[in-house]
Amino acid sequence: MSSYKELLAQREKLEKQIEEAKAREYAEVLNEIKQKMADYGITLAELGGGRGKQAKAASRSRASVAPKYRDPESGSTWSGRGKPPRWIAGQDREKFLI
Repeated sequence: MSSYKELLAQREKLEKQIEEAKAREYAEVLNEIKQKMADYGITLAELGGGRGKQAKAASRSRASVAPKYRDPESGSTWSGRGKPPRWIAGQDREKFLI
């Protein structure tokens, strides 16, 4: 039966071998993918890559939230989400409920 230290040494050796094998195969796999993309005319957009933050944000629709509070003086409303507006900050919100 192997000791704890021997097993740790074996694990380190195996992890190093794994990293080396991955590095060797990486370039080969990358070239294979590039070749298949060229052969079939596949673009990054088709793979879901190359999308910027604006494209991601535009694809998500945000549902509007109904107002929960109303300022009786100005008629302004607030949904109760996010930073509270000045007219309700630090006050009892019960009296502003819609």
